[in-house]
Amino acid sequence: MIRFALRLSLAGGREAAIRLVIITTAVALGVGMLLTTLAGMNAVGAQNQRYAWLNTAVAPPSPDTSADPMWWLIREDYYHGRSIGRVEVAALGPDAPVPPGIPRLPGPGEFYVSPALGELLRTTPAAELGDRFPGHEIGTIGRTALPSPESLLIVIGRTSTELEQLGARQVTQIMDTSPSGCNGCYVGINGDGMALVLSVVAAALLFPVLIFIGTATRLAATRREQRFAAMRLIGATPRQISVISAVESAAAAMAGTAVGLGLFFAFRPGLATIPFTGEPFFATDLSLAVVDVLLVALGIPVGAVVASWLALRRVQISPLGVSRRVTPKPPRAWRVIPLVAGIAELAYFVGRRPDTTNGQLTAYLSGFLLILIGLVLAGPWLTMAGARVLAGRASRPAALIAGRRLSDNPQAGFRSVSGLIVALFVTSVATGTITTFVANRGEPRTDSVAATSLSKMFWPEDGPAPTADQIPTGLETIPGVRSVTVVHRNPAPDGWHGLITCAELDRLAVFGSCRAGAEVAAVAGDLIGMRAFDLTTDTYVWEDAGIAASEVDRQPILSVVVDTTSRSAFEQARTMLINAFPRERFPASVGEWEAASAQQLIQFQRLANVVMLASLPIAGCSLAVSVAGGLSDRKRPFSMLRLTGMQLRTLRRVVALETVVPLLAVAAVAIGAGFLAAHLFLRSQLDYPLLPPHLSFYLMVAGGLAVSLGIIASTLPLLGRITGPETARND
Repeated sequence: MIRFALRLSLAGGREAAIRLVIITTAVALGVGMLLTTLAGMNAVGAQNQRYAWLNTAVAPPSPDTSADPMWWLIREDYYHGRSIGRVEVAALGPDAPVPPGIPRLPGPGEFYVSPALGELLRTTPAAELGDRFPGHEIGTIGRTALPSPESLLIVIGRTSTELEQLGARQVTQIMDTSPSGCNGCYVGINGDGMALVLSVVAAALLFPVLIFIGTATRLAATRREQRFAAMRLIGATPRQISVISAVESAAAAMAGTAVGLGLFFAFRPGLATIPFTGEPFFATDLSLAVVDVLLVALGIPVGAVVASWLALRRVQISPLGVSRRVTPKPPRAWRVIPLVAGIAELAYFVGRRPDTTNGQLTAYLSGFLLILIGLVLAGPWLTMAGARVLAGRASRPAALIAGRRLSDNPQAGFRSVSGLIVALFVTSVATGTITTFVANRGEPRTDSVAATSLSKMFWPEDGPAPTADQIPTGLETIPGVRSVTVVHRNPAPDGWHGLITCAELDRLAVFGSCRAGAEVAAVAGDLIGMRAFDLTTDTYVWEDAGIAASEVDRQPILSVVVDTTSRSAFEQARTMLINAFPRERFPASVGEWEAASAQQLIQFQRLANVVMLASLPIAGCSLAVSVAGGLSDRKRPFSMLRLTGMQLRTLRRVVALETVVPLLAVAAVAIGAGFLAAHLFLRSQLDYPLLPPHLSFYLMVAGGLAVSLGIIASTLPLLGRITGPETARND
């Protein structure tokens, strides 16, 4: 039976060959996407493992006394917004542990650098970067210690006395536990969270691909059903029919799996450059385990067989099922209930946010899931409602015919575009939420004072505050430095931590102002604070500190804030402050801190964009296959219509409306539901109103829909070739 099924599939003429090619293409896309997701999960794990050694100070003391201790200090520095990992070490014996990637510990006045940082040091003026690092370069950090090809890392040798004064910690082992499995690690990726996100991406991509496979399987379904029904009538069993239909899909699926493997390895170098985790991967990080390959090689053909079986299940039930064709029952309005219930649940929690994290997850995730399920269930009913409106308002024959056909079988019209629901809904929710969050609490504008000024803080736990004569006088002479401001510590236990006179605030002009009649303002230590979340104006009014201006200079210094007009001046000032005050946290801008905190959200937005950009063309291909299959099945009726005088362009309008209307309707409903869900979530969780997405979102949607419509339009010339008079005469 398998041999007969292969012969029937491969020797079935041009129609069978086209069907096999389309199924192979669909499977290849699915395999490529699935392999990319699995390899991405492996790459996240590999990259995270190479972050492990940077968490060495987190490791508990080793019980092994054979290793000599060493001083260890790690801090984060920045250059043009890019994070630099700075590790400073000093051996306390010949058997001190050595970090990966270097042959030995650097001595005082020596350092190792990553290739990317080494290139920066060679191309950047020393006053902006190189002068921060004492000593000279003696080697390059090897790949085993680099999370990414673009990682900026440096390992600096110091004396024991220097590191003890800088607050370093003694360690006797190098951390080798991945940050995902480490309690208290502060450098690395949440590998479990990223794996979960990538799994959602894989599901969102595979859903339209499986629909594509099912649609391709139904190509020329009418003729195949008639053939299978004839086999049933002459004695073929349902099991034999299932084998015949499954063999065709399995053969195409295996070929598609091989093509998909080839596509993955061909595009792997390019995929590795995409910074899913904030930094690109090494190409070899995108690796596949034997289990991954077996899972895909076996799972995808099985999925294709199931899709084939579901597409042709009617013939397997009864040999007369093909001839007993009636208009399907119209979908009922109850399908809208889950959609309305999901929206109502999210709306209920506006002003009633659950107190616990688990309660919030349960409330919001269940609401999103209900809406998504509701969209899929309500799709046929919405398609039917739209089709009836189209038919009721039709003023031309094409609109009337298309509307009637869609309303008679809305399930078939919705089936081809249902894969868009997941992609557009997920993308709309992610885009709306992330855009609003970043606008309210993300990276400030590059021209705002939060991005152009940097601050060096001196907290009480860091030791004695510096005196005024310790602040480098050269800061004010750097070209491009607009102001150098000293903020003093506020003795009041509550309110803002800093003090500055109102006269100084007025002179600076860009850091806000005082209340009327006040002499001293209570300010944030960096003169920005929470204002970074809303820097649309420089007229922020600080609270009155309630003390005399003459008392300010008597308080310890809390920070030095330098405002600049150029990136060069910004980095020179940072270098000068690092060298003057090498203890604790290095100076940085609020913009850099906020950009780092928003980085993961931006990564999720990239993944959401990938889902949308990949799903829209796939949905277009599904529609194109559906159109081609529908034309093949209806060529005789269309031929008869042409013989009665209907023009070819009218028939093309009918076909275009039958496909374009569901596509645009589903896109509009999914995007609208996504933005509504995002708005309700933001109001409930953060009390933010939804902000309009950036123009890039609309351009991506429009571009994806344009590609999909172009794919559909490419099938319309087929109508003229298959609806000639000879078709009506011969069929």
